[in-house]
Amino acid sequence: MAGSSSASNTTLTHPRLEPAPEFLRRAVRLGRRKGSADHHRHRPRQVTGGHGLGSGDVTSDLDLAQQLADVADSITTARFRARDLGVDRKPDRTPVTDADLAVEDAVREVLAEHRPGDVVAGEERGGTTGDGRAWVLDPIDGTKNFLRGVPAWATLIALVDHQRPVVGMISAPALGKRWWAAAGEGAWCRTGRGEPERISVSGVRDTADAYVSTTHLGTWVEHHSRESYLRLIDACWENRAFGDFWHHCLVAEGVIDIAAEPIVNPWDVAAAQILVEEAGGRFTDLSGVARYDGGNALSTNGHLHEEALRLLER
Repeated sequence: MAGSSSASNTTLTHPRLEPAPEFLRRAVRLGRRKGSADHHRHRPRQVTGGHGLGSGDVTSDLDLAQQLADVADSITTARFRARDLGVDRKPDRTPVTDADLAVEDAVREVLAEHRPGDVVAGEERGGTTGDGRAWVLDPIDGTKNFLRGVPAWATLIALVDHQRPVVGMISAPALGKRWWAAAGEGAWCRTGRGEPERISVSGVRDTADAYVSTTHLGTWVEHHSRESYLRLIDACWENRAFGDFWHHCLVAEGVIDIAAEPIVNPWDVAAAQILVEEAGGRFTDLSGVARYDGGNALSTNGHLHEEALRLLER
């Protein structure tokens, strides 16, 4: 379920789980060393000076987010399809793996060293974003895919300042993809070890020509409306359910035109919001408010946003 939120803060309230085992802590240390050495290769050469953001600036915060993603990737890739992967169930009945815990602990450790004054709020360890700078973390978005060996999962890292995402990082190493954005610096993607490419949303202006991605019908029936789901699907040219982080990234790349979800948590979409916005699109909740903590989400190329909101009215 979506975390509780208000205009001034967002609270992530999962109970504290046991620390990751020692063999994963070793992976954390190795990942940190790798990240420190390699994170510069992710930076697009076009990115220039920063914007004042208290204890850091956008570009240095983006460099740090790249390093955090390297740390996360070193853990997730080592545990993906591992035969001894540890899986537990949280109180909300969603799964959590030893890799989820190890990634969040590792990212928090690096942030404590490099941004000791920033708040950290994560899916597994909780936290409150407040009004200042806060890092919002989803160590593995798509945990069900991860534990079943499906490669569509990612680590999501966002820096939120006064409740607005200003840096977003989405790393999907099993897909060979990484997406990122920073306020005023555009949206970017890298495939494999290739050069970063700037990305932008599509120019489709008619829903009859639009490619839409949603989640499965059951979530719409439970959390929003079967009728609105069907209106949107029927109005569009093609539909799929890529789900999770991926369909928002595809909107940002201009590959699809609309992504809609009837229920999300703040950590699911904070990074996606700035990615889509910096790619030239729009990201709101289903009432049309530009926020990551509204409990549901709609991302589009911008041209189709008002029509999609109208179709999704209850």
